[in-house]
Amino acid sequence: MKIVFLDTATVGKDVSLKGFEALGDFVSYPVTKPEEVLQRCEGAQIVITNKVRVQREHIEALPELKLICLAATGMDNIDLKACEERGVVVKNVKGYSTDSVAQLTIAMVLSLMCKLKKQDEFGKNGWVHDELFTNLDNPFHELAGKTWSVIGLGEIGGKVASVARAFGCKVLYYSTSGKNKNEEYQRVDLEEALASDVITVHCPLSEITKDLINHKNTGLLKEDAILINVARGGVVNERAIVDRFRESRLMLGFDVASVEPIHRENPLLEIAGSSRLILTPHVAWSSLEARGRLIQGIIANIIRWQEGAQ
Repeated sequence: MKIVFLDTATVGKDVSLKGFEALGDFVSYPVTKPEEVLQRCEGAQIVITNKVRVQREHIEALPELKLICLAATGMDNIDLKACEERGVVVKNVKGYSTDSVAQLTIAMVLSLMCKLKKQDEFGKNGWVHDELFTNLDNPFHELAGKTWSVIGLGEIGGKVASVARAFGCKVLYYSTSGKNKNEEYQRVDLEEALASDVITVHCPLSEITKDLINHKNTGLLKEDAILINVARGGVVNERAIVDRFRESRLMLGFDVASVEPIHRENPLLEIAGSSRLILTPHVAWSSLEARGRLIQGIIANIIRWQEGAQ
């Protein structure tokens, strides 16, 4: 059985792929361009991909293809309808990055709330010249007693909510689908959620959530609120949030961009020099432990499929 992994570079060189070798004839490529997909997948029964798109033209031209494994949770880069028509099974890996994403979310909030960039800079450069044992030029606030709204109370949002509560925050949530009926936290509308002290975004990108936070509602954000987006870049309109940032004391943490890698013209880069912005390169999901769980999840999906196919 031939197994092809199209983009191993997306999971890093520091995780082992040896487990795939025991499952069949394993071939891997660090990166695969769109025009290389068909040739590289030829003769394969199983294709593994993270970001490489597998479209209808590929699926229809690969008669031996039986299983597509996503090295991710999202399935938006696979033509699911074409797979269904051809009887190709598609498997993703759920829950592998929950702890990792929640951890970076909390780290961003704490860093911004405590003004760690400025505190660190003064500690390393200015403290030696100070006459006092402490410096109070960069006062910060406690999370206890603040209102924290979670947009998208799924598995990751739920983890973040539990940590926010442990810090003494009043936790609210907004359900982007309108279907979440969690009784542990208070559900509110988007307008009330955006009026919180801390807002963290954890919902998927869809027609409903695209530009969920936009020019029409950024004015609802408090002057000194913290907004964190570790979901998808398109959920928060970047032009709108940067415009609001410039006229306020808003603090932002972004791990995603509307187009990735981030474009030079992205509005977030206009404020890259500010200590009120943390911009990370889509790494929230990628702790070493999370990537290890991801690989093991793919292997488990292949084994289950093989057992069912026998």
